[in-house]
Amino acid sequence: MFGRVMAVAFVVLLSSAPAWAAQRENLQIFKDVQQQVLRYPHFTIFDSVSSQIDNGVLTLTGKVTMPYKRTDIERRLRNVEGIQTIRNNIEVLPVSQFDNELRYDIARAIYRHPSLQMYALGVNPPIHVIVEHGRVTLEGVVNSNLDRVLARSIASSFPAFEIKNELKTDAEVTAELEKL
Repeated sequence: MFGRVMAVAFVVLLSSAPAWAAQRENLQIFKDVQQQVLRYPHFTIFDSVSSQIDNGVLTLTGKVTMPYKRTDIERRLRNVEGIQTIRNNIEVLPVSQFDNELRYDIARAIYRHPSLQMYALGVNPPIHVIVEHGRVTLEGVVNSNLDRVLARSIASSFPAFEIKNELKTDAEVTAELEKL
């Protein structure tokens, strides 16, 4: 479960610091950043935020559905201990009725599927549906490759121009974390 929560909204890219202590400090900052984003009340399954921390410089990337989310998230992170500078490269998704309908329809279909309903139970469901100009990206963490394939199959049944499946399994996330 820890691996799933860590990877739902973030991809940790810790720089290769020369000392173990620096890596540990970066990991703690990352966890604090993750906690702040996941506790942000307007962060949804239609948003994606990734972070990279290097010597006190936090770089944020990803996509959010509303402009205020970009600034609110940065504001929340200004008080995280250990962050000296924030580079906010979060993009705001364009306003589009087609994209809105597509993201809601895909998310509803995924989370209502009997084999995937369990993912809808948490406060921050792990499968994120990012839609931009009719192009869909699935992000997050699932239990198995079968769940990843099923989610993509469901998304493919909708009129999207492209489907990218960037879902990871718990095992893949655990392996990535162990490399740190």
